[in-house]
Amino acid sequence: MNYKVSKTLKDNKKSIIIIAVLWIFFTIVLVAPIGYSIGLACEGGAFDFEIFLESVFTELASFTSITRVLDANYIGYFGKTLLYFSIIYLIFTFIGLFKSKPKHEYTDIEHGSSDWSEGGEQYRILSKNKGIILSKHNFLPVDKRGNVNVLVVGRFRFW
Repeated sequence: MNYKVSKTLKDNKKSIIIIAVLWIFFTIVLVAPIGYSIGLACEGGAFDFEIFLESVFTELASFTSITRVLDANYIGYFGKTLLYFSIIYLIFTFIGLFKSKPKHEYTDIEHGSSDWSEGGEQYRILSKNKGIILSKHNFLPVDKRGNVNVLVVGRFRFW
């Protein structure tokens, strides 16, 4: 199970960096104006939806709310908005990473290659020098005891 987590993180390094940069971008461009607009709409004691709609579109267009949202009157609204946004963003991030995890240990390993063997392990069965050619450096010896049947996959043209 540990290989799934490590392979997911290894395969998605670029995606995780992009996800972090997008989180910062959305915080500045989207969350700050919404938090500031919520603060403006709640100044009268109750939430006024008309004030919120007026201010959110002007703040989204002006890009100045990131400095105004750090005022003592609005920092609480910004904090709550940022917390809710971050939770939703993390949920979608984990769903995306979960969908990209490998299905099993051998995902993305070429089938039929000698990558399964390490350090000459295949030469307990195969030969380096002579026999039936399997690949550039692997031969099936004909003097081996046991089954030496070979299945050739591919085309052979003889015309």
